[in-house]
Amino acid sequence: MSEPGRLASPVCYAAEADDVYMGYLGRDEVVAMLQELLQAERAGVRVGARLSQTAPEPSLLAFARTIRDDEAHWCRVLSGALKRLGVKPSTKVGAFYGKVMALDGFEARLALLDKGQSWVARRLEEALPKIRDDQLHAELKGMLEAHVANIDLGRRAMQHGAPARR
Repeated sequence: MSEPGRLASPVCYAAEADDVYMGYLGRDEVVAMLQELLQAERAGVRVGARLSQTAPEPSLLAFARTIRDDEAHWCRVLSGALKRLGVKPSTKVGAFYGKVMALDGFEARLALLDKGQSWVARRLEEALPKIRDDQLHAELKGMLEAHVANIDLGRRAMQHGAPARR
């Protein structure tokens, strides 16, 4: 039995340790990731807006508008996170928009959009275990869930609303 007043183990200072030391992303890495995601989401807004203008079927139009609106929401969330970190959000649009618009046809553009949404989801899945800030972690988890849902929604919309192939 231990003596009264003696601690069984030393005090743990893990909560005060540097993020990188504890296996989390450092501030600069978090900022770079958020800026990269913001630029990608901004490109997604433009892709969704453009697809809204050219959708051949009502279900595809609804999907394009969902993408546009969700991507705009995540732009606001990411901008807010950057501002909380004391960083000015980038105003750049990711190269993804140009890649999508370089393709001919709605189906080809939608297929690349699916790949872009999947890229964001993978990026978030990799980063989430390394995010120490609880608020940012919750926001990015919500973003991941929304992207996974949109991937599924897009694939279903393509199956049900795609024009018949000749």
